[in-house]
Amino acid sequence: MPLIRMGAENSSVTEFILAGLTNQPGLQIPLFFLFLGFYVVTVVGNLGLITLIGLNSHLHTPMYFFLFNLSFIDFCYSTVITPKMLMSFVLRQNIISYAGCMTQLFFFLFFVVSESFILSAMAYDRYAAICNPLVYTATMSPQVCLLLLLGVYVMGFAGAMAHTACMVRLNFCANNLVNHYMCDILPLLERSCTSTYVNELVVFVVVGIDIGVPTVTIFISYAVILSSILRIHSTEGRSKAFSTCSSHIIAVSLFFGSGAFMYLKPSSLLPMNQGKVSSLFYTIVVPMLNPLIYSLRNKDVKVALKKTLSKKPFS
Repeated sequence: MPLIRMGAENSSVTEFILAGLTNQPGLQIPLFFLFLGFYVVTVVGNLGLITLIGLNSHLHTPMYFFLFNLSFIDFCYSTVITPKMLMSFVLRQNIISYAGCMTQLFFFLFFVVSESFILSAMAYDRYAAICNPLVYTATMSPQVCLLLLLGVYVMGFAGAMAHTACMVRLNFCANNLVNHYMCDILPLLERSCTSTYVNELVVFVVVGIDIGVPTVTIFISYAVILSSILRIHSTEGRSKAFSTCSSHIIAVSLFFGSGAFMYLKPSSLLPMNQGKVSSLFYTIVVPMLNPLIYSLRNKDVKVALKKTLSKKPFS
């Protein structure tokens, strides 16, 4: 990226040292195996769900189209963060180059912002399915789904570019120890020798949009969905509608709750060590739980899994 190369030339720091999650020697190896296990579950769960949706034609619907992309995003941004984090548990110093740090920051932000908007697209899909079932096919046509997906990735790219462009203009001090297990916005701002006022303003504006717009979309969608569900007279129909939405509500609560707690609180109220723990939820735990939430609570996915596993390899 030319932007990152230009930033590297302007900065006096050529590399950063990632402090990691903890500096207690006795916890390093247990935490390494714990988070390695989390990463394996994340990779297997998300790639498994992607494969399952791809192989089963009855899952080729708008709902599973967005779930396919959610799994892809979760797999990617977990892969951007976790392998480098695992290195901090086994290396004396977990060093990352300036270019590597800014690249990690860009892709982390790209996938995280994309996730927030894919969740809002999924909420809109559920609104269309439950509140307007007779015109659902026309409302969520392939063209509409592709346009929504394009919007998701455009917003992800715009958010990532805004933060990364502001970050590379900063000059970093000789003390290049980043108090985090990854290159994130707030820990990097602590290492800047120059004013971070613009960066902090961008954080509040861009993060406010990236959390605020999807949250409002999801809230309105589910408010209308809830009123529609309460008008359903049959208990079975009401139960089916609730079960359709419950998985998405759980995923949304975990993701937006931890993200808002990390970025929309003043740094004076949230010490960085607590911020690291909060970051674990949306960088490590949420990508691992999403495929479990959507598969264990979803009858269609269970049926597709049984059908796929029962197929003979050479039949």
